[in-house]
Amino acid sequence: MAVSLSSSTSKITPITLQPKLKTIHGLGTVKFGYSVNSHGVSLRRRSAVVVSAITGATVKVSDLRGNEIPISDLWKDRKAVVAFARHFGCVLCRKRAAYLAEKKDVMDASGVALVLIGPGSIDQAKTFVEQTKFEGEVYADPNHASYEALKFASGVSVTFTPKAAMKIIESYMEGYRQDWKLSFMKDTVERGGWQQGGILVAGPGKDNISYIRKDKEAGDDPPVEEILKACCA
Repeated sequence: MAVSLSSSTSKITPITLQPKLKTIHGLGTVKFGYSVNSHGVSLRRRSAVVVSAITGATVKVSDLRGNEIPISDLWKDRKAVVAFARHFGCVLCRKRAAYLAEKKDVMDASGVALVLIGPGSIDQAKTFVEQTKFEGEVYADPNHASYEALKFASGVSVTFTPKAAMKIIESYMEGYRQDWKLSFMKDTVERGGWQQGGILVAGPGKDNISYIRKDKEAGDDPPVEEILKACCA
């Protein structure tokens, strides 16, 4: 609460300032609030750090032809659901790709692109497409630039968990398979093996990120209805 002082009556009038709140999934609540100092009321804007981090010109991914593009170009002129895989050989990521692809008709009807990004080489991305027949767009992030910018979780403790183990078993029972050759390639073992991913909905507009979900552990998929509500409602 701030106060207004009247010099003629010395009356103190309370002024209630209501901050505007905007919730971005995975980021918490972004507040457009106020601060009060001796000079009165000043407007303070708290922006989501992730937006500026991921839309920077230095964060680039590569398409299957080897062309490098700023990641924000993927949603600059359209809305897109962007899924980040743990790595291209991951069985849980193949299941994620499939469960998103099952809703591609809904996304298509809403003019929303389906995109998958993986931390690895272009050849690994091509192998992933050949094996999974994924119908969305696939990009490689050999330098892990997008993963680092988004500060996705990484480490042994978030890769080998009881819940992740159960999801791996479920995935195998449903017919999904790990590609062990891709999984044990040098760059995956050294950098991508413990990497977690996430999902975001963005665009149109480079700075327009309306939804982001960061995986807390391997296989931490949000309900598909939650994604469709963010992209296609």
